[in-house]
Amino acid sequence: MPRSFNHVPKSSRTVGLVAAAATAAAVAALWVRHRASRAERDNPPVGRFVEVDGVRLHYVDKGNGSPVVLLHGNAVLLQDFIASGLIDRLAERHRVIAFDRPGFGYSERPRSHMWSAQSQAETIRHALELLGVDAPVVLGHSWGTSVALSIALGGAPYVRGLVLVSGYYYPSVRLDVALTAPVALPVLGDVLRYTVSPITGRLLLKRMVAAMFSPLPVPERFFEVVAREMIMRPSQIKAEAGDAAAMIPAAARLRDDYSALTIPVAIFAGAEDKIVDPQAHSVRLHQAIPQSSLVMVQGAGHMVHYAAAGQIVAAVDAMAERHDAQANGTGVADSVSPSESTLNVAAS
Repeated sequence: MPRSFNHVPKSSRTVGLVAAAATAAAVAALWVRHRASRAERDNPPVGRFVEVDGVRLHYVDKGNGSPVVLLHGNAVLLQDFIASGLIDRLAERHRVIAFDRPGFGYSERPRSHMWSAQSQAETIRHALELLGVDAPVVLGHSWGTSVALSIALGGAPYVRGLVLVSGYYYPSVRLDVALTAPVALPVLGDVLRYTVSPITGRLLLKRMVAAMFSPLPVPERFFEVVAREMIMRPSQIKAEAGDAAAMIPAAARLRDDYSALTIPVAIFAGAEDKIVDPQAHSVRLHQAIPQSSLVMVQGAGHMVHYAAAGQIVAAVDAMAERHDAQANGTGVADSVSPSESTLNVAAS
């Protein structure tokens, strides 16, 4: 009669369990690697590449006119700006450059570098210089606002204006950062990114995106343009975790410099944002920057650039026109007081 599992020596059971776990992890890693390779075959690059400081960046360059730089948030790709329609709408009057930030999409993120908001800004600034981009309006969404602010505060190229959408501007305690932090660690993070994280990520992705758009529905074409499998690759999961871990330090470093900005700043927020509290961040930032304007979109959430694309394009147009008028000596920038420049609009 065969012995039951309980009669197997404890040391043998331990070895067996470890071996089974290792086998399961190896199988999972192979599956994850296969899915990542397939994702890249099915979703080839949509833009061009520029190499700067030894880092290869993927970007889209479309249209003609005064330059506008777009920087996406965490957990997405530059295709977020394609899905929202911003690239096409802005390209009617501007040269639009949208980057995959380092580690996202097809942009590299070498391990040898600490990818803070400031270091990402330096890399993108150098890329803009190589691309011949001078005096752009820089638009950042969510985590991209930290990079946009760092570009504006960090020197050349000169920035003519900032459009900040659904940003996180002041340090605060966040549970999502604590939960994501282990994935950013060496060794342990590597194991998680090739085993557990892609699987749990697939299970939670729809819910996470729904929370980003809430209370509005997720647009039908969102996942057609922003491919799920590209988001679930280990390389991007690493970048997402690294940015989540750097979010609070970035806000802590930047917050004392907001008042030093002298360029026009247009701030957009969804009044129903469930990811970043608009009162604690966008309203507070508006109060800290005298020449800023604030558009609070009622009935919209974190992905407010889908609901307020028209207002965002108008803000970019106004910044470009104001800069050109000043350069030609035909006009001066209007002063804006916080109490006069807060606009509440309904989601379109």
